[in-house]
Amino acid sequence: MYKIPGHHHISMLTKDAKVNNHFYEKLLGLRRVKKTVNQDDPSMYHLFYGDLTGSAGTELSFFEMPMAGRTVRGTNAITKIGLLVPSLESLTYWKNRFEQFGVKHNEITTYAGRDAIPFEDSEGLRLFLLNNNGEETPDFWEAWEDSTVDSAHRILGMGTTELTVRYLERTAKTLKELFGYVEVSRSEKEAIFQSVEGQAFGEILVQQQEGPSEKPGRGSIHHLAIRVKNEEELRYWDNIVKENGFTSSGVVDRYYFQSLYFRDSNAILFEIATDGPGFTRDSSVEDLGKALDLPAFLEDRRAEIEAKLEPID
Repeated sequence: MYKIPGHHHISMLTKDAKVNNHFYEKLLGLRRVKKTVNQDDPSMYHLFYGDLTGSAGTELSFFEMPMAGRTVRGTNAITKIGLLVPSLESLTYWKNRFEQFGVKHNEITTYAGRDAIPFEDSEGLRLFLLNNNGEETPDFWEAWEDSTVDSAHRILGMGTTELTVRYLERTAKTLKELFGYVEVSRSEKEAIFQSVEGQAFGEILVQQQEGPSEKPGRGSIHHLAIRVKNEEELRYWDNIVKENGFTSSGVVDRYYFQSLYFRDSNAILFEIATDGPGFTRDSSVEDLGKALDLPAFLEDRRAEIEAKLEPID
């Protein structure tokens, strides 16, 4: 049986790609590793931020939707994103940085058993910086040395991701029985699961909340993608998803990785994505994120696509 080795990426909605780019690249110090378009609707940007090459587990991705309204928060949604930083001292550094740049944030607290600082981007997306406390991270994560952030305090990659659901046990069953996550803590209305026991880079916190479902808009989270190594593993999980009664999209070629999508019993949208071929498929490491890259099947429409996009830089 295959194991899920951690998060792959997480995808959100933004109303303004230019503002979004400034926040995540200039302020958070992540590298924009790919400037491309939504393959299902190439009239909108799809931006990816991460480490030097946008390694699996470091990627934050955004679809630009200029007409997006505000998010009405509720249940049955992916609600918060944890990002790992090296130390407790890093949280103090970030608190000062947030104050300097006017970023909405709270005091240093604890979250999922870790020192943490909650903050929001300019569109109300809720995030945490989490103290990794010197713990192991995937050995292929590689720092971007041109980051605007001090090298001792840069964001390492994704940590705990929060799901808010109406029925906790339904999502718990999917994570444990379908994917083999380990339940590491439990209270009446909250549980934490890890794809690799003891490691935060594949951790999911599920909290139970009654009420209406979230209405997505700018600053909302569209889906969480979890990792598999290759297409053989992806097809294995495609069969497992279907055998457990869920509707799978089947394998979809996303050019930079292969994927499948399904919704669990609380309507949470999961993606399962392969590690490769990666963002260097059509770019050198040095040039990642600079030009508008298009998958091969869209290249003959480049002039049409570029004419509809507002410049970011």
